[in-house]
Amino acid sequence: MASYCALLKLSVLLASVPATWQRGDTEDAPASRDGGWLSDTDSSLDDEGPCNIDIWDRSLTYADFIEKYAYSRPVILRGLSDNTKFQFLCSKSSLLQQYGHRLVRLSTANTYSYRKVDVSFREFLTHFLRPQSLDTLGSDTLYFFGDNNFTEWQSLFAHYRPPPYVLPHTSGAYSFGIAGPGTGVPFHWHGPGYSEVIYGRKRWFLYPPEKQPHFHPNRTTLSWVMESYPELPPDEKPVECTIRPGEVLYFPDRWWHATLNLDTGVFISTFLG
Repeated sequence: MASYCALLKLSVLLASVPATWQRGDTEDAPASRDGGWLSDTDSSLDDEGPCNIDIWDRSLTYADFIEKYAYSRPVILRGLSDNTKFQFLCSKSSLLQQYGHRLVRLSTANTYSYRKVDVSFREFLTHFLRPQSLDTLGSDTLYFFGDNNFTEWQSLFAHYRPPPYVLPHTSGAYSFGIAGPGTGVPFHWHGPGYSEVIYGRKRWFLYPPEKQPHFHPNRTTLSWVMESYPELPPDEKPVECTIRPGEVLYFPDRWWHATLNLDTGVFISTFLG
């Protein structure tokens, strides 16, 4: 009940945020295409918040990507890669059938904590995949993302088509994840990369390298959105948007970013290094 109340309160809070940059609707995946992940729709967060990131549908050329975004600011891309088959393989039933007995490594959603827990994929879905409670600390939040055994998951990753725009002198490495509503990683930074939502919706908050956000290292993104975000003056608001299935967010090198899953979500990132 505590988790549901926190999520309901967050929905009410976000509904009051003026959608100054609210984008138009895209093709949302209907209920029949949720992959079996959205069985508890009451736990989802309804409001996606504002969007002040450029969105391109196929028409962005590689030359324009390099000139306007690759080294300077985030961008959202649609329709560059067809991952219909990968999405099908990432349905709940398909992943359970293929990987249910295999071990996955969970880690804390906290930049300063290094706790790792190995459980079977089936156990993760049964006991750990749930909505985030507001009072849960980052060091107590076990998150499935990044610690993928590439030997065991290679048969799945082989079907993923990453965005075609690769930065010069870099190559991509995948990080695959599944998480419940209200979860997310707190602010951190690293090299450039892409993040694509396969199922669900993921809200992103970003700041340029020279503008470090204020956040408690052991508090979650959910608590930051609840307690800090509403009090930010206009000049301290983040660059932000919610990405949906089939959309890819590119973030440049060293940009601060935090994420908040609005639904139970499946997602994959391509880190360029």
